[in-house]
Amino acid sequence: MNVRLYCFAHAGAGVSSFGRWQQRSGPGVDIVPVLLPGRETRRGEPRLTGRDGLLGDLLGPLADAAADGPYALYGHSLGGTVAYTLTRALLAAGLPGPELLAVGACPAPHTLAPGGGDLTDEQLLRFVGDLGSAPGGPLAETHSVWHRAVLPVLRDDLVLARALRAAAMDASTGGPLPVPVLAVDGRDDPVAGPAALDGWRQWTTGRFVRRTVAGDHFFVRGREIPRLIGRACRVARRAALIPVPAGGQL
Repeated sequence: MNVRLYCFAHAGAGVSSFGRWQQRSGPGVDIVPVLLPGRETRRGEPRLTGRDGLLGDLLGPLADAAADGPYALYGHSLGGTVAYTLTRALLAAGLPGPELLAVGACPAPHTLAPGGGDLTDEQLLRFVGDLGSAPGGPLAETHSVWHRAVLPVLRDDLVLARALRAAAMDASTGGPLPVPVLAVDGRDDPVAGPAALDGWRQWTTGRFVRRTVAGDHFFVRGREIPRLIGRACRVARRAALIPVPAGGQL
């Protein structure tokens, strides 16, 4: 049976970054991009800014999927914290956990997150531009189409990120997961490097692996990361199928 890989994007984004993942992730993995409200085909829906809203929108569908066979989660930047939050809630509901939780360009919840709500629009544009996301030239000017369309979504997503990180630090809604975790950083990422991703070691009681791939903060668009995550899903699936001997551990 294939592993369904649910994918969650970075702040301000829809799901277009995962458009070629199905071809690149290899056999045995079905890519399922998850679109949050307020963007792309869900543009007319209110955006989420808190944990309760996120779980109200996504937990039901993910709970049905969790009960229906093997699955894994990948979240990029903000999406990593979303994926962690959903994993924690699914386990708290007594549902099967994912074969693998993979996060990319996402500092662990207890570390200092990049960016913040105190930045002006111009400073925020400059910040995401330095990360490799914002357009240059006329599109980056105040009141441009990009400015009007993306910045409000980005602002609300940063609020959501802070709320989810705070919930992760609360003993009642956070804590380590009994799930294998793969944390991936980009070689040229200026804000989420190896040390920030190593922090995820504290958030699992299962196996932890960190890898580095080529690219900046938005390496999710490259060829290397879907191959890596696809391979990790297949490895995690095989490991989950190995029986544990009675009275002992492997």
